This record gives sequence, structure tokens and C-alpha cells, in this order.
Amino acid sequence: MEQIKQIPYGVSDFRSVIEQNLYYVDKSMYIDELERQSRTLIFIRPRRFGKSLFLNMMRLYYDKAAAGDFERLFGGLYIGQHPTPLRNHYQVLSLDFSQIGGNIKQLEEKFNSYLTVCLDGFAHKYAADYPDYFLDEYFKQSDSNDKLVYITRMAKEFQIPLYLIIDEYDNFTNVVLNEQGEEVYHAITHADGFYRDLFKKFKGNFERIFLTGVSPVTLDDLTSGFNIGWNASTQPELDKMLGFSTADVRDMFLYYKSVGMLPANCDIEDMIEDMRPWYDNYCFAKQCLGDGNTVFNCDMVLYYLRHYVNLGHAPEEMLDNNTRTDYSKLKKLIQMDKLDGNRKGVLMKVIEEGQIVADLRTSFSAMDMTDPEVFPSLLFYYGMLTITGTRGSRLILGIPNNNVRKQYYGYLLENYNHCNVNISNLRDAFDAMAFDGQWRDGLQYMADCYQRLSSVRDSIEGERNIQGFFLAYLNLNDYYLTAPEVEVQHGYCDFFLLPNLTHYKSEHSYILEVKYLPKKDFEAKAEAQWQQAVEQIQAYAAAPRVEILRQGTRLHKIILQFCGWELARMEEVI
Repeated sequence: MEQIKQIPYGVSDFRSVIEQNLYYVDKSMYIDELERQSRTLIFIRPRRFGKSLFLNMMRLYYDKAAAGDFERLFGGLYIGQHPTPLRNHYQVLSLDFSQIGGNIKQLEEKFNSYLTVCLDGFAHKYAADYPDYFLDEYFKQSDSNDKLVYITRMAKEFQIPLYLIIDEYDNFTNVVLNEQGEEVYHAITHADGFYRDLFKKFKGNFERIFLTGVSPVTLDDLTSGFNIGWNASTQPELDKMLGFSTADVRDMFLYYKSVGMLPANCDIEDMIEDMRPWYDNYCFAKQCLGDGNTVFNCDMVLYYLRHYVNLGHAPEEMLDNNTRTDYSKLKKLIQMDKLDGNRKGVLMKVIEEGQIVADLRTSFSAMDMTDPEVFPSLLFYYGMLTITGTRGSRLILGIPNNNVRKQYYGYLLENYNHCNVNISNLRDAFDAMAFDGQWRDGLQYMADCYQRLSSVRDSIEGERNIQGFFLAYLNLNDYYLTAPEVEVQHGYCDFFLLPNLTHYKSEHSYILEVKYLPKKDFEAKAEAQWQQAVEQIQAYAAAPRVEILRQGTRLHKIILQFCGWELARMEEVI
């Protein structure tokens, strides 16, 4: 009887996945496609899309030293049945630059030390391919640069093809940029900087090079020294090379149901639809729009599956706590604490409207990261935006899913973290809204907190600012998916609190319409504005789409009207 495959959550070592009988979503068919691309490739994807596992698989496929393991490792995969002529053809140098750390005075030393360890392992591994004197001469070299030069010279002399694979090629420099500053970053990536100098040595000395990372920032700054790379990140034929397609997810879940690890009565299609708004909807190539097959974040799917297998139901918390670490890293990379007014405007537009129209840059310098025209591209590469449509020659970049939307809302919360909101009281109020239909106390409390928050009032007075504040704190409600600017009945309601009935049996749902008038205009215009809001919210509530989204809960239509910073009127429209 075949042993049941384990769930490969958090495992990035391909040999372990195969030899220890873990479930593997076969991506080996893309090897053939990659060989048809440029010989020097750069491939950018967000975190938790399986980059490291894929590179590990590539290393073993091409490594001549692993030829004896080919059938055991690849026999059950697509590429095992359809191998390319380059199978086990290369000596492979594999590097992971996320392993390099240290303070500013140790950067070059730590980098040299890491490369030395990797090159020493390489020399021992392939010593038999060279003359007897190879190792003796190799260890006479004084540092990693000299060792690399010696290896590549010997490989050329004996006509041995080399393959260079680098995981997280940009991690080291992104950390330097955000923790050490632009001056240090510029010093290592320009002129005679040691990082730039290393990439110059790569050029022309490896038959094939494959680099992955989470942004093209470093790539642009190294261009003058390393100008042969082809950024294939948005190529349509590689759109689904990383991450899981819907078919991948379905096959995996059906397997675990067939072996009895998922409940016999579970509905796989319902489970996929439960995950889709949280983990799916990534599209990295505009040519793939409309093909009906977007990409799931694979680590999130495995988190959901592991929870279902262990407990027999979906996780109540749809977000893996490990993503909080990702968000902390992301904040540093995007430099959220240093956002100027224009980039804050980009971020707020995305948060409020869910999308932005932009030109997607394939590369840009670190010095351009403060350009608001570049900022949407940075958000795209980090997985905070994805391609959702086109507008003429430009792309519509939208928030892919609720997982990412929560990260945006987290940014809002951090902007408001000094307003002394009692989160415990707020959660009690959300309980009352969801299960008892008692909404007034909670909304009034948020309005009172907004009024007290002078730093918010002093920045941008107006309806958008109030909506941003409410959006941030409504997001703390576990019982609803807080959807801003939902299009219904040829208009956009300000907030629709969609009941999250898969996880909590809420009995009430809400449409909130927020109106604002400056104090000087309130007396003259308030009544007309209120009547307009009543007409709008009644029309929204009557829309067929809302009837579906409220899922049988009692729908409350609430209007909040602000006079300056103060809530002047709040009523439910019957």
C-alpha cells in the first residue's frame, strides 16, 4: 500500500520533498520553456510563491553530479518522461543571498565569507572533473573573487559548462538599502562596489544564469555591469510557473480526500471558492487576462489544507500568522515610514478604490523608488497589486485578494495607532453588530475616536479621510469582509460589510454611507445631502447583487453625516 504523502508546508528542499514522500505540485514542465528563453534570465515573484523549491528542483535537474539520482527524483514528473538534452549537463553554482547579514562594517566581509563557503563546496564537489592539481591551486586563492575567477578559468580551459542559480538575488541589497541607507547601497552597487564587481565576473563565465528575487530594483542598478539579463517575469508562457493554478489546488485536495485525510463529505469546489477571495487572483502577464486561470499563493493554500486536515474544517483565521513577518519585511522594502505625500496618495487611492491605472516598469533604480510613477510597479512586484485589466496602453493594477487587502488596512491602522482606540471595546461592539443588530454604539465610538484624533484632522479634512479611518478599524471585525466602494446599481456604496458566513454565523449585514460637509456649509446643505444619501442607499440595497451578497442576513442601511470632524447625524434608513 502506497504511503500517504505529507503536506509540504514550509519545505523548500526538492530532494526532501521527493525522497520523504511529500506532495509535489509538478512544475517541471516549465524547464523546457525556460530553455527556450534567454540564457540569462531574471524572474521576479512575491514571497511565498515557491521560488526556492523551484530553484532547488532546477539545480538537481541540471547538476551533472546528480545524474545518478535522476530517475528517483524526476521519474514520476513531467520532465522525467520528457527530459531535455541539457539534463544533468552542468556544474551548478547555487547561491542564496538571503543568507547574508551583518552590520555595515561587516557587509563585504560577510559577503566574501558566504561566497567562499559556497565556492569551496563547489570545488570539492566537482574536483574529479579537473586535473589532480585543481584543489591545491584553488585553495591558494586568497578570497572569493579570486576563487571564482580560478573556477571559471579552469572550466573554460577544460570546456566544462557552468550554470549559475541565485535565489533572492536582491535580498541582500534590499536589506542594505532599507537598513543602511542609499549611500551604502550606492557604494556596493555602483562604480567599484564589491556587489557590482561580482556580477561583472558572472557575465560571460556561465553558460546559463537564472536569478530570482522580489523586485527588479537591484537589477537596474547593476545594469551597466551586468547588462545581458532578460527579465521574464511578465512573459505569458511563464505566468503560472510559480504559485498554484486552480487545477493544481483541485488535484491536491482531491488527493487528500481520496486518501481519507479530508472529510468524506467535504466539497472540494466549495473549499476552493472559500480560499479564492483570500489567496487567489494573481495575474502577472496581461496576455493572460481573461483566461479564467489566475494564480494562488501556494503557502497560503497549504496553510488552509493543513488546518482542514488537522481539524476537519477551514481555519477561522484565514491569514497565516507567518505573513505578519512578510508584512514587516514589506514595510521596510516599500519604505512605508518614509512615504512622501505623492506616494501616500498612490497608496490611499489603491486602498480606497482597490486599483490604480499605471505603466508597469520592468526595471528601475533604487533612486527612483520615491517616484510616484514608479511606486505602483514596486507594489506589483511585491504582490500588493496584480494585473486586473487594461486601459488603452496602460494596465489596471488591482488588489488581488483579502490577504493583501488586510495588509493595506494594517498600514492605515499604523497611521492611526496613536488615537487611543480601545480595541477590546470595539470588538465587543462588533459582536453586537453581527449577532444582535445593535450597531449604534460601535459606529458612534469610532466617530468619537475620529473626532479626538487631531493628527488625522490636521492632515486631510474631508470625506475620504473619514472613510480611511473607518476602513482601518472596521477591518478589525472578524465577522465581515469590509468592502469599500462596492459597485452596485450603477453607483458605489461607501462600505458594504459582507457577512463572512463560512466562518461565523452572523445574522446582520450593513451598508454604510458616509457624508461630509465643512462646518461653514453644513446648515445650508445638510438636509439636501441627507436626502440624496437616503436615495443612494435605498438604490444600493435594492440591487440584485446586494441581495446575493448579504446571504440571507438582515441588511441594515446606515447613513453617517459629518459636520467637519464631528458626527452630526446617524440613522438607519428603513
